[in-house]
Order: sequence, then C-alpha cells, then structure tokens
Amino acid sequence: MAVLRKSPPADALTSSAGTGRPPLPARLRRDWQLLAMTIPAVGLLVVFHYVPTLGNVIAFQDYSPYDGITGSPWVGLYNFQWLLSDPEFWTALRNTVTITAFQLVFYFPIPIMLAILLDSVLSRRLRLFIQGIVYMPHFFSWVLVVALFQQILGGAGLLAQTLRQAGHEPWNVMTDPDAFIVLVTAQSVWKDAGWGTIIFLAALAAINTNLYEAAAVDGASRWRRLWHITLPGLRPVILLLLILRLGDALNVGFEQFFLQRDAVGAEAAEVLDTFVYWRTLMTGAWSYGAAAGLFKGLVGLILIVVANKVAHRFGEQGIYKRS
Repeated sequence: MAVLRKSPPADALTSSAGTGRPPLPARLRRDWQLLAMTIPAVGLLVVFHYVPTLGNVIAFQDYSPYDGITGSPWVGLYNFQWLLSDPEFWTALRNTVTITAFQLVFYFPIPIMLAILLDSVLSRRLRLFIQGIVYMPHFFSWVLVVALFQQILGGAGLLAQTLRQAGHEPWNVMTDPDAFIVLVTAQSVWKDAGWGTIIFLAALAAINTNLYEAAAVDGASRWRRLWHITLPGLRPVILLLLILRLGDALNVGFEQFFLQRDAVGAEAAEVLDTFVYWRTLMTGAWSYGAAAGLFKGLVGLILIVVANKVAHRFGEQGIYKRS
C-alpha cells in the first residue's frame, strides 16, 4: 500500500525574508563549484591587499624594520602633524590636484567622444582597424611613451629641428615646467584614451537601435539623436566612471612622473606618489610614507561618498544603491 507523503510547505523552500530564493545552505550546495573557482582570486585579494592594509598601523608608530610592528613605539598622530606641516607635501598635493582637475576636463571626455565616433563608422573592417590602432599604445610601457615624446618634442627632437630650420628658437617641451601639465595629459591621452573607449562602446551597444530609427522617422537630425538618445544612454556609465576617477583623484600615477621629474624639476612634476617614494624609500621614513598613504585613502573615500550622493540626486545609481 502506497504511503502518501505530505510535501513540505512552500515557505520551507524559500528564505525567511520572503525573497523567493532558496535558503543559504541550499544555495551553497547548489553553487559550490562556482564558489570553489573564486577561492584562488579571493585568496590573492586577501593576501596582497587586505593583509598588507593591516600594516598601515605603522602610520601611528615610529616604525623601525629591525623592531617590527610589535616593537616599534607608538607616537599617535605625530606623523600626520609632520606631514601636514611639510611644505614639500603641500607642493606635491597641489600638483596632484591640479593635474587631476586638468585631466578631468581635457582627458576624461576624449574616450567618450572617440567611442561615439567609432560607433558611427559603418564599415566593420574599418572600425576594427581603427580600434586596433587606438588600442595599441595602451600596451606600451611608460618608458617607451616618454622616449617617443622625447624624440618628437625634446631638444633634439623633430619639433626643435623644424624650428631651427625655419630660423626660430627651438622649444624643448620636455624640459619646460610651464608646459608639463599639458605634456603629461597629452601622453595619457595618446596612451590610454583608446583603451578607455571599450566600456563606452559596450554601453553604446546596449542602447536600443529602435530608438534611433524612430527618431530618424520623426525627422531628428544626427545631433538631435546624439543629444537625446546616445548621451542619456551613456550617462549612467559616465557618472560611474567619474565617481571612480574622483575616488582615485590623488593617484595620478608614478612611473610617468618619476621618469620626467628630473627634466622639469620637482616644483612642477612632484606628485604624491613620487613624494612618498623620495621621502620614504630613499630616507627610510616608513611611518611618514604610511601616513601619506592613509591621507590619500581618506580623501579618496570622502570624494567617492560625496560624488555618489550627487549621482543619487541626479537619479542615478552610482557605485552602490541607496537603502
């Protein structure tokens, strides 16, 4: 005689929160293979990012590698007071903020415009050819990029030779402190603008093409379609990348500025990354460098939170959802 068994109640198959999803143990049993695949990546993240972060405690110590973290004396906020009273720190901070603001205005929009131009190319082969050309400099090292610009804009470069032949005084752009901010921005544009179009091209591909067809039928010009369809479709991605760029505002790079610091002088080329290198690794002031690193992280966190709240005011999600 068959025994009829009662099926479990419906709420037993869902989470207690009423989300309609299976409970956590069931999801872990179901997805354990995928979770196991993430273990190496999570391990690398923990070992090389989170564990070293604990070492920032030396910013509050008079750290010595011979005594270690446990044996070094605590000095409280002394390193931060030393940092904020150092005129060289404020010079590096001023240069970093100035370069970041300049690149936000003259560099950040270029990948957007380049992606729109590439997306408008009708020939697929021509588009792929142009993409390959503009992507290639991303894979060059900064040593090669600076060397190429030296051959063009240096004292013995193409520009200087052309000016000499024309009877004018040669202009060595590579050693001009007044032109340095434009120089590094031009280098960054040439090297990374093409690579930065990848995300915007993906966002453009997600825009419904029926919107363009309907707008064309209604008589909208190409500029009208760009303004009312393309740019609104890119706005969430633009705001997201802008927020992330603001959070990384005090990190303009190291190698690019380190290679050109001696040519134009520290007054123009010293940024926070090179400042920490010269004041920490070259002098052994480890606690001082850790304090500068924590300062950068704190400012970046504040900028991300503020920019994200501004994005919420404009109705965008930002980097995290509002509760």
